[in-house]
Amino acid sequence: MIDVRKKGGNKIIMTETVFIQTLFQRNGKQFSRFPNKQLAEKFAGELFHFLFGSYEGKKDAEEKLQLQYEGLKNALSSLLSELVKEETVVERHADNFFEALPSIYEQLLLDADAILKFDPAAQTLEEVLLAYPGFYATAVYRMAHQLHSQGIKTLPRLLSEYAHSKTGIDIHPAAQIGSAFAIDHGTGIVIGETTIIGDHVKIYQGVTLGALNVSKSNAAIKRHPTIEDGVVIYSGATILGGDTVIGGGSIIGGNVWLTHSVPSNSVVYHKSEIKIKDKNPFPEPLNFII
Repeated sequence: MIDVRKKGGNKIIMTETVFIQTLFQRNGKQFSRFPNKQLAEKFAGELFHFLFGSYEGKKDAEEKLQLQYEGLKNALSSLLSELVKEETVVERHADNFFEALPSIYEQLLLDADAILKFDPAAQTLEEVLLAYPGFYATAVYRMAHQLHSQGIKTLPRLLSEYAHSKTGIDIHPAAQIGSAFAIDHGTGIVIGETTIIGDHVKIYQGVTLGALNVSKSNAAIKRHPTIEDGVVIYSGATILGGDTVIGGGSIIGGNVWLTHSVPSNSVVYHKSEIKIKDKNPFPEPLNFII
């Protein structure tokens, strides 16, 4: 027996059979187009390995790579079939995604190269590809963004949330991000749905590109900022609002809070004040209340 309590303490006793039937009927109606989350995560991981895995010296590597490619295409078709019932539409979406894959790959090489050139701690391109969470989050974002641009629902968010769970970097698949995008460290970064980011932008950990107003009625308007080419945003900065534009070549310092635009080549920072304690006693005790 299954004991289900309602609000107010009233008890309903439901048999397991009735519970399963009720669950099946309810979820069958409400979640009829619901892709498998585990398969989506597996697809993202295997696609990343397909693009950046090492094949040199492996026997029959090219033939195996071709088989892996076909397997990935079938995996995507299976995921899409949970969202789109028409087989011809599923095939078209899968074909469109894999036709765009060479372009995604070239974009990601530019992203990786930007990180290598920008981060003095990065020694090799292989290190960036395999060990940098910022690059991994960017890679999954570019996959998810392609699916989003094809009008696919839900699946792009599954991919982006998988990257979020792995890296701590939250990039909405609808955001528009240009080439040679570099994330350093990355933990805590949030890039909202209507954000527009230009080329050669660099972002550190803890940056939020968010909305001033999160009302549901504003869902159809631009709510997140525009970051033009060549901008560097240091850790902890928060930039909010759909009308906020950070002009090209600007530097946004750490922990800055911005809700208005700044012109190109600006430097925005908090002025710190340092006071040196002398040997004289304080005029009165300091009281702290916690």
